[in-house]
Amino acid sequence: MSDRLSLPARAPHAAPEPSPQGSGRGAALRRAAPLAAVLLVAVFLRFFRLTATGFNSDEAVYSGTSASLAGDPELGSLFPVFRAHPVLFQSLVSLALRVRPGDWAARAVPALLGAATVALTYALGRRLYGRRAGIVAALLLAVMPYHVAVSRQVLLDAPMTLAATGALYCVVRYAESLSPRDLLATGAMLGLTFLAKETSIVLLGSLYAFFALTPSVRTRWRHLLPALGVLGVVALAHPLSQALAGHAKAGGNYLLWQMFRKANHPYGFYGREVPFAMGLLVVVAAVAGLVRLRRENTWRERLLVCWVAVPALFFTVWPVKGFQYLLPAAPVFAVLAGRTLASFPRAVRWQRAGAAAAVCAVVVATAVPTVLAVTQSPTSTRFLAGSGGLPGGREAGRWVRANAPDGARLLAIGPSMANVVQYYGLRPVSALSVSPDPARRNPSYRPVPNPDRAMRDGTFQYLVWDAYTARRTPFFTAMFRDLVGRYHGKAVFTARNANGVTVVVVYRVRAS
Repeated sequence: MSDRLSLPARAPHAAPEPSPQGSGRGAALRRAAPLAAVLLVAVFLRFFRLTATGFNSDEAVYSGTSASLAGDPELGSLFPVFRAHPVLFQSLVSLALRVRPGDWAARAVPALLGAATVALTYALGRRLYGRRAGIVAALLLAVMPYHVAVSRQVLLDAPMTLAATGALYCVVRYAESLSPRDLLATGAMLGLTFLAKETSIVLLGSLYAFFALTPSVRTRWRHLLPALGVLGVVALAHPLSQALAGHAKAGGNYLLWQMFRKANHPYGFYGREVPFAMGLLVVVAAVAGLVRLRRENTWRERLLVCWVAVPALFFTVWPVKGFQYLLPAAPVFAVLAGRTLASFPRAVRWQRAGAAAAVCAVVVATAVPTVLAVTQSPTSTRFLAGSGGLPGGREAGRWVRANAPDGARLLAIGPSMANVVQYYGLRPVSALSVSPDPARRNPSYRPVPNPDRAMRDGTFQYLVWDAYTARRTPFFTAMFRDLVGRYHGKAVFTARNANGVTVVVVYRVRAS
């Protein structure tokens, strides 16, 4: 890669782009029309049938936390405000819940933030490679299955990706100008990224790698130290709020559990899942551009590669591998793919037709899985955390809320379905699979040390079976079946998915 520092916003290889004919309001509208159309697509795909499926486990937890912040007395007793993560995003969701309580309002917040990320990706692509590349990049992110799926859920990753993309934009400005103001803005945006989700601190490693490998972008200590100070001041809001609330140990306990828990996926998980979720042609176009345009690569491409490579390596080694953890890489792949597709020659008509056909092919191939996902109900009993809602959980919880008496307690196989039923049912739900060993369980969960004794004592009046947990934990599923048989379990509610497959069953039990 060449280390030539280029001050203009357009990359050296970007073709000149003709200005729209005319002037004034008409020309401005013609310039804005493509981006407006892309944003309409982004908003439509993120809001269409937004609540067709109920929450999954993480959504239930974050929405419950948000409802607690909004002053909901029922959910406040079941979902404490301080668990493990910062509460910046939950605070935003709580504002929406004050206006309109319910699933739609909670999911609308990340959906809007996801659409804002599409607009910011356009700004990033335009600054790096020109307006045409920015439009293509924004369109690819607007229809990308990975980004659409995650930004339709009440998860921390959509707001974290918006803030991370803003930080990346500020780094680009700093690399172009070496202005300390841009580095201070980078520190502030990274601080907000941390407050959205604390694991995003790994992006500091991306910046370190970029600056270490790019001597042409010199960082001076008098620029760097104030920027780190701004990051620290913004990020300090998380531990400070926990300390003032008397929950200083919550984050530390959660971190220790995450570091030493058993890996939930093999090392090849991201390589197997994420390229297809992003769109295989998007990934191919991004990588092909790095190779085909290698003689024109500068600090720009090095920055984008470092931004993706360090988190990918970190989370591959980290024991916990969530499907959505690499979402900040999605705008980068969209920008790199946009660069490739915008670089095709357009000197004559057949070249312009070929370039347009290539863009259409990549966009359509990426959009089709997204459209199918948002227009069809889930039918599989294989559930990947972070990939969408949990069919049957909302229905089971609402049945519990309407039929289980006040004071009733429930026992599920695992904490995932327990969280969902607890959120919708407003009844406490425990889980069989929570380990009694504090070093081997999420500190937020409480174990049931002797389930048989608890059943004999009448602690639980209902048992909840679900197909998703049953596939993953045969040992605890067998224990659950034994409890159902021993304590005269009677199925009082059954939920099925779109294919008619049973996914949730609620049993009423009685002590011997």
